[in-house]
Amino acid sequence: MNGLTLSRKYYEAYGKPMLAKFPQLEKEFAVGLVGRGSECFGFDDEISRDHDFGPSFCIWLRREIYEQYAGEVQAAYDAMPREFMGFSGRNMEESGTGRVGVLCIEDFYYGILGMDHVPVSYQEWLALQDENLATATNGEVFEDRLGVFTGIREGLLSYYPEDVRIKKIVARMARAARAGQYNYARAMFRGERVAAELFLHEFIKEVMSLVYLLNKKYAPFTKWLHKGMKTLPTCAEIADMINLFYQIQEPEAAWAQITSKDATFLNTNDGRVLIIEAICNIIVQVLQEQGLSTVEDNFLQSHLRSVTERIQDGAIRNMQYLDGGAL
Repeated sequence: MNGLTLSRKYYEAYGKPMLAKFPQLEKEFAVGLVGRGSECFGFDDEISRDHDFGPSFCIWLRREIYEQYAGEVQAAYDAMPREFMGFSGRNMEESGTGRVGVLCIEDFYYGILGMDHVPVSYQEWLALQDENLATATNGEVFEDRLGVFTGIREGLLSYYPEDVRIKKIVARMARAARAGQYNYARAMFRGERVAAELFLHEFIKEVMSLVYLLNKKYAPFTKWLHKGMKTLPTCAEIADMINLFYQIQEPEAAWAQITSKDATFLNTNDGRVLIIEAICNIIVQVLQEQGLSTVEDNFLQSHLRSVTERIQDGAIRNMQYLDGGAL
């Protein structure tokens, strides 16, 4: 049983009867499991259960009600049975405190996003990190009697404004092209294996983030970037292609006999280069399918201008290619 299912069952068995003892809060709370932690993404497993796992859920109250009733409701929450369906009480590390129990709606969102509202400007949207938005919108809301918590959640789940999404796509493409299609080969030419590995890993992370943007879904934090890709409807095959990078042994051998120092030389003897180009080819096809580019070129850098021209807002359109918010 994963953490989300356990949380819902625990709430139905003990949380709902407990909250019924507070009739003054009948229309004032939201309940669910959302936020930091693998169980909130539905990716938890037996390995995850060594910390911050166990029967628990969140009770969200708006600030005015929280300040008045939080202590009393938290005491009732703490008095519920700790063991449930064979699982012991939540084993929290110091860094895991404050994730469940009675929470203030405004503080919950501010603690994750740095704001307690749905962004109202392009600048606010661009300042947010994908993984924080994924964290603020994951999990499940079991019920919301007031609608405030869900209202913010739905506003965030409506996804980035299209101009912001396109700008972030441009930034990811620029970084992926620079790292994988340009600097990886230059580092291998020079025999700088460590640098080459760093560029390859940068390419992989930028591409994974790009795939989420093409699917209009927020990318989770690094641990679950790759696993989460497999559930996406567009470019899911790239997840399997990324696995192939780590099956290639001794890539230096593919560069040992290369005498050309031309940075544009495509060394197809290196299987990693072939995988990079195959991944970029899929991305180009999706860009064209989504009407973001009409350029016929496998080099992602060649598409930056075409994609940028789809941005309607002049201020965002005129930003530097690499300026598209942090991963």
